[in-house]
Amino acid sequence: MTTVSTHSTAFTETEERQELRKAVRALGRKYGRDYFIKAHAEGRKTTELWAEAGRLGYLGVAVPEEFGGGGGEIGDLAAVCEELAAAGSPLLLMVVSPAIVGTIIAQYGTEEQKQRWLPGVADGTATYAFSITEPDAGSNSHQITTTAYRTEDGGWRLTGTKTYISGVDEASHVLVVARTEDARTGNLKPALFMLPTDSVGFSFTEIAMGIVSPEKQFTLFFDDVLLPADSLVGSEDAGIAQLFAGLNPERIMGASFALGTARLALEMATEYAKERQVWKSPIGAHQAIAHPLAQSYIEIESARLLTQKAAALYAAQDHMAAGEAANMAKYAAGEAVCNAVDRAIQTHGGNGLAEEYGLVQMLAGSRLSRIAPVSREMVLNFVAQFSLGLPKSY
Repeated sequence: MTTVSTHSTAFTETEERQELRKAVRALGRKYGRDYFIKAHAEGRKTTELWAEAGRLGYLGVAVPEEFGGGGGEIGDLAAVCEELAAAGSPLLLMVVSPAIVGTIIAQYGTEEQKQRWLPGVADGTATYAFSITEPDAGSNSHQITTTAYRTEDGGWRLTGTKTYISGVDEASHVLVVARTEDARTGNLKPALFMLPTDSVGFSFTEIAMGIVSPEKQFTLFFDDVLLPADSLVGSEDAGIAQLFAGLNPERIMGASFALGTARLALEMATEYAKERQVWKSPIGAHQAIAHPLAQSYIEIESARLLTQKAAALYAAQDHMAAGEAANMAKYAAGEAVCNAVDRAIQTHGGNGLAEEYGLVQMLAGSRLSRIAPVSREMVLNFVAQFSLGLPKSY
């Protein structure tokens, strides 16, 4: 299959990152789209790919070196995520385990917590889930009701519910966003807890989804789960800052995940348009086919540049600017992947809906990129308020 060129990497990315992309691309193609779809159909996980990516150091590229990682930046991890998706074997839990949980622990965990949890992130032998979304809160994270209460022995008692949480069945721990009571004001404030998935009182049920993916979604239940004192990650009083330390990487990774899929769809459509001949020339010679694909190429390149900008700003610790760029990158990538998959299917005509061509399986997953990890409407709210200075609308 001919690769659609992606010249923009040379504009902003180092030679080392370009070499990383090349190596990860080779690994992804070793497995490919057929492996991914077969794993879903058979109810298996992409365990072999995850394990090999971990052994080769790709999952841990952004983990500090002293904990077994590569010591790189979120942009390096995003490049890994994008290339695997572009090869047809995306790893959704990369967005969660190394990007969100790994980043938060690396920045805010105690030395003992880092020693306990980061080496497994670095080599892929441990997988962690992240839970913030609740049935009655949705996008309004200020309304979460999962609550952690202090116990007499200094530990915690956790109660509440979360929903649409990825990969809990594969995880040893879940990083839970809960609320604690401020001893001075009595107000509830966010705090983060690492909860072992074998904890007494913790349970989860799968949500049936129409997405082709080996990773599953779950609703979680915390029924007076007792946790030790050292399950608290970071400060009890700095939950919002700690939370967004993980959510900006999540948006960057979500954008990269979508971009990889968009690149794959465009590659498949371009190759088909070069070969499919109905009249005197291949259908790609006709502007009705060529122009939409060219539009997708422009949209993908634009979203990739935004993603790279967001990653660079995050690495420079310019968190407000990184938040703006990360949100815009996620929005742009979500639009790009939906358009690319739709146009690829249209290019294939009826074949686009045939399972053997591998495009129809991308539909639901690409559409999810407009919703998760943050909806495009909430991104537009953010840009309207913080970038344009318009009055808050909610």
